[in-house]
Amino acid sequence: MSSKPLKKILIVDDEQSILLSLSYALTTEGVEVITCSEIEQAEVALENTRFDLVITDIRMSGVNGIEGLELLSYIKDRYNTEVIIMTGYGTDEIEAEAYRRGAFHYFKKPIDITELLKTVAEIGVPVKNI
Repeated sequence: MSSKPLKKILIVDDEQSILLSLSYALTTEGVEVITCSEIEQAEVALENTRFDLVITDIRMSGVNGIEGLELLSYIKDRYNTEVIIMTGYGTDEIEAEAYRRGAFHYFKKPIDITELLKTVAEIGVPVKNI
């Protein structure tokens, strides 16, 4: 067993297929992936666990369509955690706002898994061979 501490990733998206596919792609030796389908679940997880990385959708099933940006600000105000934003409904303005709020990277869906793995590796989280 590796003596390195386990790296933890939180994935937040209201689409189960995204949670499953990203969890599968990112789970590897030394990495634990936790998924949440609601912002409130993510906030509880963040209070109880130190994550090395959060990957969140911007648009969840809420009303205003920018829940992920609000979660990004919540995380950056409270934790030393990198955040990757993803969206299927992005605009240049939303992308600029994500980076202004401290996003490490911004992906438009569908996400290129190879690019996601490269970005996750840049943060220092182990990834599967690509």
